Amino acid sequence: MSADNSCADVSVPLRNLLNSVQCVRDRVKDGESNESNGVFNLSNFWDTLMQAVKAASQEATKLSLAFSKPPLPTQEDGEKFAESIQKSVLALSTVYYWLPKSHGITLRRLVRDATAEVLDGIVQLVDVIVSSPLQSLSQEQLQSTGGVWSACDQFAHLPRDNRAAVLGVLASYIGVVKDAIEEMEQAQAESQDPFSDVLDDEDQDSRGNQDTYWSEEDRQLMAPCQGLMKASAACLRKLLSAVKANGNVSMPETVAQLDDLADISKEISPSVDDLVLSLYPPMDYSGVDQNACKLTVVLKKVLDIIRVSHVCLEADLNWVQFLNGALDHNLQKIKALIQGSS
Repeated sequence: MSADNSCADVSVPLRNLLNSVQCVRDRVKDGESNESNGVFNLSNFWDTLMQAVKAASQEATKLSLAFSKPPLPTQEDGEKFAESIQKSVLALSTVYYWLPKSHGITLRRLVRDATAEVLDGIVQLVDVIVSSPLQSLSQEQLQSTGGVWSACDQFAHLPRDNRAAVLGVLASYIGVVKDAIEEMEQAQAESQDPFSDVLDDEDQDSRGNQDTYWSEEDRQLMAPCQGLMKASAACLRKLLSAVKANGNVSMPETVAQLDDLADISKEISPSVDDLVLSLYPPMDYSGVDQNACKLTVVLKKVLDIIRVSHVCLEADLNWVQFLNGALDHNLQKIKALIQGSS
């Protein structure tokens, strides 16, 4: 049999495998959990999942090695490799489906995304092998194999329950808001009228183009806007501390409350970003007003949900009330300054 025929024969099971893994991956991305009335043990789930991840990594490595140098595997060997990969992929996706929503939507999303990333990596690896001349180990095949390993390795770092999952996403939101605040502070420090130190007041008043710097009125308006941003960061930090101290995953009701807190908090950082963008010169006061109001509404909604959740103890009501007052104070100041400038 010629090398070309051998190549064509062994590629048939690989192409079938490629289609199959793509279907499994798409179902994982879109599928629902297998809710059951039976007892679910989270610790056993993680043990079984890690075994399935390890098996998928090993099978992907075997496949890559088999096609790393001549001679090519026979069609029969190719079918065996494809069958082994297929079994490991189905096992991994099946274990993922075991995780019920009642143990946390936030946790389940993270496990789903990590599972899909492994399947994406296997799809890419098989596709590279099918598409390459199958004569030597290419850089692309090396990278694809490494991609599968990397995707599998991240399972060791996933949170093990919904409280830990929510803490992780809240920490990421805090990072985004902190970056936005620092960006605005840096822009303020760097942005100034380049001619302000050489022109007198009358000359400065005659300069109409303020597209690249803030006027004194703009800077006055920025102060309460930054107050809203800092209240956003404070709200997220306080919420993270409350979840860390009081978060409970022993009951479906408290697990669901943690998911609600994570979902509503997700709206904070985009609202902060919108406010930051509207503050850049030339400043659009109506846009600033609109985005400040939107951020305030989002934050008050978050505080309302915190107030009635199990993570908010009686002592926490003080900072919830304080932040509510800070929001009202800064928004009133923003509106007063905008009204005064019109």
